Amino acid sequence: MTTHTTTPKTARTPTADTRPGLIGIPPHIGRALATGGGLLTIVSTFLAWTWTAEFPGDLTVYGYPGGLQVLVLIGGALTTLFGLASYGVKGLRLLAPSGADAAVRFTALAAFATTWYTITAISTQLGGLVNLEPGAYVAAAATLITLLGALALPFERPEPDPFDPDDTGWEKFRHTTAQNWQAIRAAFAPGTPRPVRALPAYAEILLIVAVLAIALTVFTYGIGTEYDELFVGFLIMAGFGFAALNASGLIPQITQITARHQNITICGAFLAAACFPFTQTDDQYATIGVYILIFATVALGLNIVVGLAGLLDLGYVAFLGVGAYAASLVSGSQSSPFGVHFPFWAAVLVGAAASLVFGVLIGAPTLRLRGDYLAIVTLGFGEIFRIAANNLDGTSGPDLTNGSNGISSIPDLKILGFDLGIQHDIAGFTIGRFANYFFLMLVITAVVVLVFRRSGDSRIGRAWVAIREDETAALAMGINGFRVKLVAFAVGATLAGLAGTVQAHVTYTVTPEQYLFAGTSPPNSAFLLAAVVLGGMGTIAGPLIGASLLFLIPNKLQFLGDYQLFAFGLALVLLMRFRPEGLIANKRRKLEFHEEAEAPAVLSKTGA
Repeated sequence: MTTHTTTPKTARTPTADTRPGLIGIPPHIGRALATGGGLLTIVSTFLAWTWTAEFPGDLTVYGYPGGLQVLVLIGGALTTLFGLASYGVKGLRLLAPSGADAAVRFTALAAFATTWYTITAISTQLGGLVNLEPGAYVAAAATLITLLGALALPFERPEPDPFDPDDTGWEKFRHTTAQNWQAIRAAFAPGTPRPVRALPAYAEILLIVAVLAIALTVFTYGIGTEYDELFVGFLIMAGFGFAALNASGLIPQITQITARHQNITICGAFLAAACFPFTQTDDQYATIGVYILIFATVALGLNIVVGLAGLLDLGYVAFLGVGAYAASLVSGSQSSPFGVHFPFWAAVLVGAAASLVFGVLIGAPTLRLRGDYLAIVTLGFGEIFRIAANNLDGTSGPDLTNGSNGISSIPDLKILGFDLGIQHDIAGFTIGRFANYFFLMLVITAVVVLVFRRSGDSRIGRAWVAIREDETAALAMGINGFRVKLVAFAVGATLAGLAGTVQAHVTYTVTPEQYLFAGTSPPNSAFLLAAVVLGGMGTIAGPLIGASLLFLIPNKLQFLGDYQLFAFGLALVLLMRFRPEGLIANKRRKLEFHEEAEAPAVLSKTGA
C-alpha cells in the first residue's frame, strides 16, 4: 500500500515580476518602458534641441550630439544596458552582480535630470520654450517615460511598523513619512550580490587598466568643461552614474579586484595621472591639476592625523604655511631677509624640517587633550600662525615674513639643470610650466602615499588605529598614547610642509591670507578636513578623490556667486546623509555607518 504525504501549502513568495514598484504600473511593463525609453533617449540626442547656436554646445545639429546632449546620450545608453541586464541578457549580467533594477532607477533619474535641466537652461537663457526644437520635446518625453518605467520596477519593501493608537496626529505623520522614506531607500538599494566567477589574473589586470583609463577620461572631461551649464550637467550625470554603478554591485566588485592587486592599481593610477598633461594643449587646466595635487597631498597627510590616529586637527593648514614660508625664505626671493638661494633638495628639507619642528612643539603640550578640546587648541594654533605671519613685518615684530605683503618673486625651481619655469618639448608634446610642476607634485604625492601606506601597515599604524577606536583600552594594553599621537602629529606636519615647499614656487608668492581656517576656496583647514571625511577616512584613495572634488567643484561653480557655498554645502549634506562613510570607505567604517550591513562570517576550518 502506497501512502501519499501532502505538504501544507505556503504563501507563494512574490517573484521579480509580481512585487510592486513605487508606482502602480505593472513591473513587466515598467521594465519594457525603462529599456525602450532608454533607446528613445539615445535617438533624441541625435536630433536638434534648439534652433540657434547661441546656447553653448551647439545643439542645432541633426545626427551629431553636442554639449549636454552627449551626457544625456551616456545616461540613455547606461539605462538601456542595465535594462537589458535586468532581462537576464547573456553577457550583460556581469554589469550588475547585485541586480540591475536599482541601477536602472539611478541612470533613468540621471538622464531625466540632465535633460530637463538642459531644457530649462535653454528656455531661461534664450527667452522661452519657443526656442526649443522637436528633439528637445522628444528627449523630455523619452526621459519621463524612462523614469516612470524605472520607478515601476520591483523591490523589497520593508515591513511596516504598526501604529501606536496613542500617537498624536503629528507622530502618525512622522511615522508615515519615515515608512515612505524607508521604501524609497529600499527602491534604490542594491540587491543581494550574485556569485561571480573569479577571473584569471591577467583579465583582472586588464580590467584595472580599463577602469583607470575610464577614470582618466572622466576626470579630463570634467576638468575641461568649457562652460558652466556643461559642468553642472556633468555633476548630475557623474553623481547619479556613480550611484548606479555602486547599486549594481559593479564598484564593490572592482574594489575587491583592485584590493587583490593593490600594487598594480597604485602604480597604474600614477601612470594614468602622468598622462593627464599630455591630454592638454595649454596650461589652463594643467594649472588646476597641479593645485589639486598639492591639495590632495596635504589632505593625505591630514588623513594620518584624523583618519588613522583619530585626532581632530582644525589648524592643519598652518603646517602647509610653515613649509611654504620656510622654503620661500631660502629659495632666493628678493623679499627674503636672508638673501640665500638653496637648491631644491635643500629647500625641501628646510620646509619639511620646519613643519616637523612646529608639529612637535605644538603637539607636545596639547596632545594630552582629547576630542573637542584638542580641536579648539589646534584651531587656535592655525589662527596664531596666520596672525604671527602677518605681524612679522619689521614694525609689529621682527622683519621676517614681510607682513601682509608676504614673500614674493620666488624663483622657479631648477632640478639637475631642468628649469621647471619654461616650456619643454617631450616626444612631440609641449610641456608648459604648470605641467612641469604637475610631474614634480606627482612624485611628491607618490612619496606621501608610500609613507602613508607603510606607516599604516606598521606597528605604529596599528597603534594609531587602536588609539582612534578606544584610547582608554589602548592605554590599558600598554600603548603609550602620548608618544603615538605625537608621532602622528609630527608625520602629518612633515608631509604638509613637503607640499608647502612646492606650493611656494608654484604661486610665486606666499601670504598669510592663503592659510585661513575657512574661505571660499581651498586650501584651508575646513576644506582639508572635509576632503578627508568626504573621501573616506583611513584610506589612500579617499582623500585624493575628496580633495580633487573639493578643489574642482568650487573652481567651476564660481558663476553662482554668493550662492556658491550654499550649493556646495547642500551637496555635502546630501552626500553625508546618503554615504556617511565617504566615497571610498574601508570595511570597518562601512559597518559602523550601515547597521543593515552583515558582519563578515567567521571562517571555518575548511574555509580558512
